[in-house]
Amino acid sequence: MTDHATAQANSQPRSVDQSDRVVPINLRQSGRTPTELLISNRVRKSPYWHLSHQAGCWRATVYNRIYHPRGYVRPEDGGAAAEHEALTHHVTMWNVAVERQIRVQGPDAERFVDYVITRDATRIKPMHGKYVILCNERGGILNDPVLLRLAEDEFWFSLADSDLLFWLQGVNVGMRMDVRIDEIDVCPVQIQGPKSEDLMADLVGESIREIPYYGILEAEVGGCAVVISQSGFSGEKGYEIYLRDATLHADAMWNAVLAAGKAHQLSVIAPGHQRRIQAGIMSWGQDIDHETLPFQCNLAYQVPRRKQGDYIGKAALERIREQVDAGNPPFTMKLVGMTLGGKPVDDYAPDFWLVSDAAGGDPVGYLTSPWHAPELGTNIALGYVPVALSAVGTELTVHLPDEYAIEPGKPVPARVCEVPFRPSVNPSARELAHARGEDATV
Repeated sequence: MTDHATAQANSQPRSVDQSDRVVPINLRQSGRTPTELLISNRVRKSPYWHLSHQAGCWRATVYNRIYHPRGYVRPEDGGAAAEHEALTHHVTMWNVAVERQIRVQGPDAERFVDYVITRDATRIKPMHGKYVILCNERGGILNDPVLLRLAEDEFWFSLADSDLLFWLQGVNVGMRMDVRIDEIDVCPVQIQGPKSEDLMADLVGESIREIPYYGILEAEVGGCAVVISQSGFSGEKGYEIYLRDATLHADAMWNAVLAAGKAHQLSVIAPGHQRRIQAGIMSWGQDIDHETLPFQCNLAYQVPRRKQGDYIGKAALERIREQVDAGNPPFTMKLVGMTLGGKPVDDYAPDFWLVSDAAGGDPVGYLTSPWHAPELGTNIALGYVPVALSAVGTELTVHLPDEYAIEPGKPVPARVCEVPFRPSVNPSARELAHARGEDATV
């Protein structure tokens, strides 16, 4: 690459309008810039970290200030495509101990949780969960965890990649509700794939087949106490096993799953981002963050119309909904799905690749989550484009790096499409609400 080309690649595009953000997304195209990951005790190793290495983990990232395995099959042996094949055809186990568990427990637990989430916590029954969002006073999404209700007075927030513990504790400094808010020694693994139900039945018995989506079951795996939910990050049938006292029992539980998994072709893999993109599942910090509004990213259904009482962000979100309904949204960009040309994108993108209009002019948007979908025979992506270019069917172009471009330096065609790209095995929030005869935005 010439000095001029290098300067262009590292420059920040000035034409992408991010005027609705306080801190713009870094859109410099610096490429993979390989570096060695420093392993030190400043970042936590989960109780499964050594077990992941025994299973072949060769690369990692940091998530929630914990080392997170992101690759087991080496590229020369098939890489992420081989892991995707295992996920979509057999059954897989993921080390997701990075999903820190924040427990809210006490007489005011329901009232506190109801105040910090947008959805109605009073409608979550014990031994059930929900996908929820927590917003700040401006309506920005602070986290989009799975919320588990273990008892009338006990909730667990299974966190995405933002440090919510301090936020929750800080909120209660002012509210002074009768609750205790702590991170607890509970670490999950995910069991995902079409054979997951059979594997789980072998581990904990046939009763697992009866729990509904986001249902919860108390059980033992390998003699260790666990909480199991039917949930996951893949779009495939799956479960999460939350191990209690994980620092003590990680080896016993992990090895019990491996032993039972032999009959089902179990593979230990990294989280299936290729499949979650197909299902339209977003990743906090990549597709959304604390400056993203629910109305920008297909999460408007999380903003209730009939919830009683106040919650953090309510005034802002109701005002923003009125602006959106009136055709005057207070944001410039919207998250959409796209199909795009180019060579198959076969790994995590190191940059937010740039998007232009159909003529291929100055960049106006960026991709957040691109990957190749072998089932669809095309590259797909989530990304932000101007509201005026967000309608399904809109023609765009994408500036791929040379490794994926058909002709170096020339953008590839793209088109805005419906999300999900390929349906999830699990019912969506809207489908669940429709089946109950409810407004999905409750």
